[in-house]
Amino acid sequence: MFGFRIRIRGEYALFSRPEMKVERVSYDVPTPSALTGLISSVFWHPGVQYIIDRIYVYRPPDFVNIRRNELSEKVSPRTVMEEGAGDEARAVYSSELRTQRASLLLKDVDYGVEFHFVLTKDADADMTEEKCYNMLLRRLRKGQYFRKPCLGCREFPADVTLVDELPPSGLQGDVDLGFMLYDLQFKKNRAGDYTDCAEPRFYRPRMVDGVIDVRAYAKELVC
Repeated sequence: MFGFRIRIRGEYALFSRPEMKVERVSYDVPTPSALTGLISSVFWHPGVQYIIDRIYVYRPPDFVNIRRNELSEKVSPRTVMEEGAGDEARAVYSSELRTQRASLLLKDVDYGVEFHFVLTKDADADMTEEKCYNMLLRRLRKGQYFRKPCLGCREFPADVTLVDELPPSGLQGDVDLGFMLYDLQFKKNRAGDYTDCAEPRFYRPRMVDGVIDVRAYAKELVC
């Protein structure tokens, strides 16, 4: 098993709670799916699956309330596919659909993450774990990425640093974080292609002295 340790820092973060339908409210700590997306911004391949092992929280959650301009509508993936097939294009004009919504964000965040990866059935025939490890290691060392890593939203970029060891967190106590989003399980059709349908999976972690052992709580996922 090829594992990594990274340090993640950022000015703002937003790990949206799905139960909040209108206003954006962040979880106290990052979700595994958000961290998986962040790592995928550095190196992505359909045959590589990232698994979060531990999350280190170095600063207590500090929230700030802001208002942001958003759109009240969006173009669905189905509409994009129909346009690609030659149907009439549908445009979204931001000046007409702009609306302000409140967001409860985390500020001045600092996390440590331990993770590893596994190869899936979508991996190429010549792909090996050692090859993927070296590619990801090289990109992390050089600070390379094909899309800027972000903390939940693209507006909130993250600084990602590869480290040999993660220092212990200075936080104390045992905190029940409640049910949190673990990931989205995308379904496949009969042809073996991924569809737009995704099933959310939740888990209920605890943060002990600033550390979340994701592996221990991911054994009992709730759909």
